[in-house]
Amino acid sequence: MSLESKQHSSFASEGDEAVAKLTAFWDQYGRILLGVIAVIAVIGVGSFYYLRGRGEQESTAAGKLAEASLMYWQGDYARSADLAKQVSTQYGSTSSGSDAHRLLGDNAFWSGDFKTAISEYRIYVAKAPAGVLQDSGRRSLAYALESAGQTAEAAKTYESLVGKIDRSSSGEFLYAAARCYLQLGQPAQALDRLKRLEAEFGETSYAAMARMKIAELEAANGH
Repeated sequence: MSLESKQHSSFASEGDEAVAKLTAFWDQYGRILLGVIAVIAVIGVGSFYYLRGRGEQESTAAGKLAEASLMYWQGDYARSADLAKQVSTQYGSTSSGSDAHRLLGDNAFWSGDFKTAISEYRIYVAKAPAGVLQDSGRRSLAYALESAGQTAEAAKTYESLVGKIDRSSSGEFLYAAARCYLQLGQPAQALDRLKRLEAEFGETSYAAMARMKIAELEAANGH
């Protein structure tokens, strides 16, 4: 037999053996592989439609929330609150659904319903991502607490925000905390916050107000 014939025969034999092995492998594992591929395909398609659905939900929720915000700025708190409530209920899993609680709090606050404002701001703060958005929600919560007469918690909330946003805001928070302590009948605590404001944030507009209040409190104490 020539070398060419031997090579041809060898290749054929090896080919037959490979085909036989592949056939045996497919008989044993083929259905499993097809099942795995089918599952992956289903997951992929499901993820695509889920993400597309979430995107459509967010878009719809954002549009409704924008409409509610416009009503709020026009002073139509009742209609704004109704629409924001729909967004929070129907699209609660979206970012606009979470932000709707902030708008509900704003509508309640400016309508004089501080109890509802506090409740809605608490929900918003719990859902908002850490950082500026959450800190802004806590700022609104502090004002609602103070307006509702919950001055002790308001003072602590104000103080927790010092250094979180900007220097002018920090001055605002210390001055507000001092105001709460005065309402609580704790002038010494108020004086400490005012002096900190003057020392650490002396360039802010609140420092000038603090200096006047410090002088007033010290005069009242005979200093």
